[in-house]
Amino acid sequence: MLSVSLGFTMLSVALGLKTSDFRFVKTHPRVILIGSLAQLIALPLMTLALVFLLRPAPGIALGMLIIATCPGGNISNLLTRIAQGDTAYSVSLTMVSSVFVGIFLPFSIVFWTSLYGPTAALLDQIEIDRVEFITSTTIILLGPLAAGLLAVHYRPKLAQRLNKIFLPIAVGIVVLLVSIGIFTNLDLIGKYLTSLFPLIIGYNAIAFLLGFLIGKMLLPPKKARALTFEVGIQNTGLGLVIVLAQFGGIGSAAVVVGSWSIWHMLAGLLLANLYRLSDKLLMSKAMPENL
Repeated sequence: MLSVSLGFTMLSVALGLKTSDFRFVKTHPRVILIGSLAQLIALPLMTLALVFLLRPAPGIALGMLIIATCPGGNISNLLTRIAQGDTAYSVSLTMVSSVFVGIFLPFSIVFWTSLYGPTAALLDQIEIDRVEFITSTTIILLGPLAAGLLAVHYRPKLAQRLNKIFLPIAVGIVVLLVSIGIFTNLDLIGKYLTSLFPLIIGYNAIAFLLGFLIGKMLLPPKKARALTFEVGIQNTGLGLVIVLAQFGGIGSAAVVVGSWSIWHMLAGLLLANLYRLSDKLLMSKAMPENL
């Protein structure tokens, strides 16, 4: 059932894509490449460096690395709009990372976790067959992704109608899994949450900062704002289902991914509104000069 949920989640992601997102990629290759490298390479690399620096327990490190390999979350598009960033750029980056993850996510997880000894040992300890994990997870993700992309390309109106039905179901599945996880693991959450919450806040803040700095150096201002949210907001619903379905529900990893899925939305909303506030302050200072 968890594997079916994982495939259904990927299908709902694919159905939410639009042909205009692909056109944006074709007409803006440079900025798409910069944003994609920030999401798919810089964030996991920064996470790996953070793991080596902090030396958390293997399950916690596993949760952090799984977060880093997840695609951008759709809420980043909304937050970019609130922050008055480049929404089209944000949507296209989410699309690129979702397609990439649908194809390469199992490889990414195995690659990045293998670079940190304790997480590699943990996967051996719980007897994860890496080849079987890559094969089965790729099939589970790639089939629904391909079906969704074909529907978007050949039957866009049907894809839109299906997305309106499937998206709430996919969200409901994640909410149900989180609720069951909280109810059945209250002791575990109590044990880890107080010590993990500062880690989650700091890790998420560094992710936002990474996107901001890369955007500040290489992109126009509105696209830089979009990249800030794309790097700081991840589709951790997908990551949580992977922890539960493919990694036996390792408690500390599930707590990390679940806590991030809540915190990154709150932090993102705060940051988006700070952007709006800064714009208003700049406008108010500029008005007397114009007059």
